[in-house]
Amino acid sequence: MTVKLQPNEVVLKAGDTNQVVDNSTIDGKLIVTNQRIYFKALNEEGQKFNLEILFENIREVIYFSRGLFSVKGLNVVTRDGKTIAFPLKKRDEFGQLINSMY
Repeated sequence: MTVKLQPNEVVLKAGDTNQVVDNSTIDGKLIVTNQRIYFKALNEEGQKFNLEILFENIREVIYFSRGLFSVKGLNVVTRDGKTIAFPLKKRDEFGQLINSMY
């Protein structure tokens, strides 16, 4: 899996996650660069869920925790009203990084 980076774009953090879409999950990687956020699906069926979010399109980042054993993650709310959920083990690190970028 590769992501084509723009000129002067650098990967700051990457990690395994899944994207929650209509109560189903798509396994992939969350990649934060100095210009945007990428979600890349790991398998071919999930390629239609690949995602790119520019920092200027982010309205807010909301931390969440679910269940007894606390599945932690981030909800990224875009300016057009979409909420994209990413369960992450290193939620706090990703959240602080994304919050500092937009």
